[in-house]
Amino acid sequence: MSNPRAEYSPITNRQPLRLPGNARVAVWIVINVEEWAFDAPMPRGILTAPQGRSFVPDVPNFAWAEYGLRVGFWRMKEVLDRYQVKATVALNASVCNTYPQLVEAVVKDGWEILGHGYVQRALPAEEDEEGVIRRSIQLLKEKTGRTPRGWLGPGLAETYNTLDILARAGIEYVCDWVNDDQPYRLKVKEGTLYSVPYTLELNDITLYLKEHQRPPELLERAQEHLETLNREGATNARVMAIGTHPHLMGVPHRIGYFQRLVDYLKQHEGVLLMTGSQVLDWYKQVTGEGKR
Repeated sequence: MSNPRAEYSPITNRQPLRLPGNARVAVWIVINVEEWAFDAPMPRGILTAPQGRSFVPDVPNFAWAEYGLRVGFWRMKEVLDRYQVKATVALNASVCNTYPQLVEAVVKDGWEILGHGYVQRALPAEEDEEGVIRRSIQLLKEKTGRTPRGWLGPGLAETYNTLDILARAGIEYVCDWVNDDQPYRLKVKEGTLYSVPYTLELNDITLYLKEHQRPPELLERAQEHLETLNREGATNARVMAIGTHPHLMGVPHRIGYFQRLVDYLKQHEGVLLMTGSQVLDWYKQVTGEGKR
């Protein structure tokens, strides 16, 4: 079955896009801030179950993830603040209630918040998908004073109905479709919805949990990735996402490489650091989509 949500469009056949200031690549850094329910199986873990049996509560894996909220996030934020970079935070809505200081800091500094489910549970596992989406959006609006414009599904998982529900709920863009280097318009039953490029390749889950790479890998891979996009972006602008999680990128043995990556991006003359909404607004402006 071909892609039911988007027309096939070879990037070589498209009208060239231009970024402000002669930049070639728009880079956005996403920090996934998630809450894992203490009374349920963990979404993922670093420690395998003893004797081959899974237990609830899963204290070591819960604590491993919560380290990111207690310590790792604040390390990453210190780096980004030092370089005056505003990240985009994919936020489980429940974090507004359970870790309010984190959300307050993000809002105070003007970072963007994406909807990321209510807790870290894939939408196909929810009994009432639409209810979870609307509940998440409403809580984020109440606690931050802003209605989220974008959405990243927990685990990037969707049902056949997810995009239509999101469009009806007022979401403007999603990041689950990691199939392009530029934004594009998605097919929905009503309303308007766009895909903004996210990543599995430049994602610390893939690198450190799936591939078991050494700490420098995200920095080195991002540099190689950007070299290609920067060359291509000379004639047609590209978008590059970097996906991170505080319990992985915010640990002591990786944070130095995260700092070096941010420093590299800030010094690269072909890079324009943006948030997800800024990427969307730019795309709509240069393509005339915003006038429809």
